[in-house]
Amino acid sequence: MARRRKKKESNNNSGGSGWMTTFSDLMSLLLTFFILLYSMSSVSAEKFNEASNSMQLAFGGGDSLLEESAVVDSATESSEEAVDPELLKMYNEVVQFLETKNITSQASVEYDQDGIYVNIQESILFGSGSAIIADSGKNTLNNLGELIQQFDNEVVIEGYTDNVPMHNANFSSNWELSTSRALSVLRYLSEERKVDPTRLSAKGYGEYHPTVPNDSEENKAKNRRVNIVIVYDQQEE
Repeated sequence: MARRRKKKESNNNSGGSGWMTTFSDLMSLLLTFFILLYSMSSVSAEKFNEASNSMQLAFGGGDSLLEESAVVDSATESSEEAVDPELLKMYNEVVQFLETKNITSQASVEYDQDGIYVNIQESILFGSGSAIIADSGKNTLNNLGELIQQFDNEVVIEGYTDNVPMHNANFSSNWELSTSRALSVLRYLSEERKVDPTRLSAKGYGEYHPTVPNDSEENKAKNRRVNIVIVYDQQEE
C-alpha cells in the first residue's frame, strides 16, 4: 500500500509541473503580443503618412498628391530664386564701395526685392532737430553721390525720426522734420554732386516706421535716420 501511495504522489507532482509549463508558455505569448502592440503604436508620423499616401495613390487619389508635390517643388524653387542675381550683384558692389571708401561706420547697407538701402544715422548728417546738413554729413554724401553715379537706377531719399514729439520754430511735427531732412539730402545730391534730378525723389515717414522699438535712447538714435534707396526695377534690368 505504501508503494502505491508513493507512486500516486509522484503522478500528482508530474501533473503540477505540466500546468506550470503551459502557464509559462501562455505568459510568453502574451508578452510577445504586447511587445508587438507597442511596436505598432510607435510608428512614426512620417512612415504613417507615406503609407497613407501610397494607399491614396492606389485608390485613385494620385492627382491631388501629385498636385501637392508640384506646389511644394514650386515653392522651393521660388525661395531659391527669390534673390535676383542682378540685385545681389548691386548689393555686393555697394558693400565693396563703402568698404573701399572706409565709411562702413557711417552707413550700413541692406536689400530686399525693391532695392538697396543705404542707411545713414541722423548724427552723421544733422544736428538735433535740424535739417541743415553738417560738414561730416557732406563728406558722407560726397562719397554716396559718387556711388549713386555708378548706377542708372532711380533713387528715393527717405527721412525717419524717433517718437519724441517735435515742435520748434522750424518744424511743427516729426512729419515736417523727416521730410525736410530727406529734401535736404536730395538737394545736396542734385545740386552739389550733380546727380540727375529726374532720378531723385524724397519721402518723409516721421516716427511711424521705426526699425526698433523707441524704448531706449540707443534705439531712438537708430530710428533717427535717412535712407538712400537705390531702386531695383527688374523689368528695366
